[in-house]
Amino acid sequence: MRQSGRAGFAVIWDMDGVLVDTRELHYLAWSQVLAELGISLTWETFREVFGMSNAGILKRLLASDTDPATLLQIAERKEALFRESARGRVRPLPGVRFWLEQLTRQGVAQAIASSGPMENIQMLVNELGITAHFAAIASGADLPSKPNPAVFLAAAEALRMAADRCVVIEDSPAGVEGAKRAGMRCIAVLTTSTESALRAADVIVADLEALEPQALAKMFD
Repeated sequence: MRQSGRAGFAVIWDMDGVLVDTRELHYLAWSQVLAELGISLTWETFREVFGMSNAGILKRLLASDTDPATLLQIAERKEALFRESARGRVRPLPGVRFWLEQLTRQGVAQAIASSGPMENIQMLVNELGITAHFAAIASGADLPSKPNPAVFLAAAEALRMAADRCVVIEDSPAGVEGAKRAGMRCIAVLTTSTESALRAADVIVADLEALEPQALAKMFD
């Protein structure tokens, strides 16, 4: 991993839907593990919970009296299925490599703040070949689920950067809200949500290829 940068601001990336589109793989893994419990998961319901931590998702989908050991077992089974299906099948989304390399050249510190388990994040980063660009990785698996800002604040702390000097790149309404609650600027990409759902973001773009080269630096002028 890289050391923290010298640019005076930092970029915090969400993983799923920003660096890589893994929605279908997550949906299939959740569908399989829930089907084993006799529960049918629709795509519409999945879209509503995508971006939450496993604890947040299971709280929405299962009975409130489900014991913690069972919840953990379900989550671990789902993640094992996801990792098995993701290996060799993931590619960075448009514009990702350009921006990672551009920011690295400019000395901008970069981190990942994802709701997913650390094992998933590290597997995806390795599969994409982008590990060298990040000075820190924060997993929200054991933190309150987005829109709680905890995972973003953890990433900023790891970078030793003040929250108001960070810009988050997100794709979900919960992620955008979490970034703003953290006191950070936010760029939203329309990978998984509509523009109206992401209207709280400072900047909204179709994808990272549509982001102007100086857009991030201008946020801190």
